[in-house]
Amino acid sequence: MRSLAISLTLATFAFPAHAQTLAPYKDELFAYPAILSSEGEAYRVVDYREMRDINERDEVPERRAQGKYVSTSVRKVQQDLVLKTDAGDISHFAVGKTEGASLIVLYLHGQGGSRKQGVDDFTFGGNFNRIKNLMADNGGLYLSPDFSDFGDKGVSGVAALIDHYAAQSPAARIVVACGSMGGQLCWGLARDAKAAKKLGGLMLLGSLWDDAFLKSPAFKAKVPVFFGQGSKDPVFPIDKQEAFFRSILAKNKAYPTRFVRFETGTHGTPIRMTDWRETLNWMLSAK
Repeated sequence: MRSLAISLTLATFAFPAHAQTLAPYKDELFAYPAILSSEGEAYRVVDYREMRDINERDEVPERRAQGKYVSTSVRKVQQDLVLKTDAGDISHFAVGKTEGASLIVLYLHGQGGSRKQGVDDFTFGGNFNRIKNLMADNGGLYLSPDFSDFGDKGVSGVAALIDHYAAQSPAARIVVACGSMGGQLCWGLARDAKAAKKLGGLMLLGSLWDDAFLKSPAFKAKVPVFFGQGSKDPVFPIDKQEAFFRSILAKNKAYPTRFVRFETGTHGTPIRMTDWRETLNWMLSAK
């Protein structure tokens, strides 16, 4: 494993006494496999193996996770809604508390996806089912919306959705997770001064980079950023994403950012393998 191009000076993020933490949910099943190498907590290389992490985990590979990874009772608090906004009608799934939520997590799909991807209980090894249950069990809200495009119009729609639910849950931190091309929306929100004020974290899952982030309102506010990337991602090369991650620390060595490299993983691996609870608890403690 090649060494990092720069030395990562790591800040230690201790949980303050008042910090919210999410209670465990199937942690033993969703914890990362062996860590092959690391630079503290900021950069880790995770052992990923397709035979073990797909074939042995799924009842039908890539289509249906084994039952032990999934609890479908969470569907009782899942709604398929339409929000009317100045940016247009926004169809979205909402799981959990639509008012007075303790934490709000949005998932923004990639090219060819839809709001249904983010609430599919059985694909991606049951990892979407886990985040649904984590939010429902911890008094939070999980949102999976449709949006018009990956440009300014899409950003406006997602920002309007955030505005609505932020008003309903004014004490909630808001974390936006973006899969693949959905990352365009994450970075667009980061550049939007109004939207950036509401962000409590960004998660880039098998996604892309944006050099403009280093001059964005979200960067100035030190919004925590998590990167999950497969080492064999054929869509967004990991070397470029790692270089971008390192550029954040080069700009501010204490910036709250983490990178998990799934060794031998491909484009969809981070959506399947990212540990939602660990990542969200870190974000809740980092700001």
